[in-house]
Amino acid sequence: MRKWIVAALLFATVAVAQQTHNQYEPPNAPGAGQKLLAQFVGDWDVVKSFFPMNGKPIVTKGECKQYMVQDGKFLVSDFTFVNSDGTKSTGTGISGFDSKTNRFTTVWFDSRQTTMSIRQSDGTFDGQNIILWATPLDPDRPGRKTVARAHLEDDGRVLVHRHFLIDDKGNERMMIELRMTRKQLH
Repeated sequence: MRKWIVAALLFATVAVAQQTHNQYEPPNAPGAGQKLLAQFVGDWDVVKSFFPMNGKPIVTKGECKQYMVQDGKFLVSDFTFVNSDGTKSTGTGISGFDSKTNRFTTVWFDSRQTTMSIRQSDGTFDGQNIILWATPLDPDRPGRKTVARAHLEDDGRVLVHRHFLIDDKGNERMMIELRMTRKQLH
């Protein structure tokens, strides 16, 4: 009898805690942004072009596997690049969309650095284009002002990510382009 009472009390405590958590953070379903992110799912060949201030672009090839997690709410993008010297570098992006605020948020981390970057949209979304602004992690040192834009081309077979540096006058200069081509299923 005592074990039954303890079990009933534990169950009641868990139920109240879950109810409180649901009240505190109500769950929500995937929205319009997840519908676009789901179109990015698959295996991709990647051509990364870096545009230095002077000289020719530096081109690196790689691959990316993208998949949805957490019941279709977030896109994970796992990249592997092969550098000109034959070494590899990797990077991971996690992208989500909050249907309440109409904002995308992405987090990026890679094997090249020990830092993370966060980008967020401004709350406007046209259903096709993702526009992300750099979000400083340290408000005392905001870093570079940048914007990234992503969209699908060629009936969803090509995904283009472009990253732009913004100068003090608001002029944009492309720094990085990722041109991703969907791999064909054999």
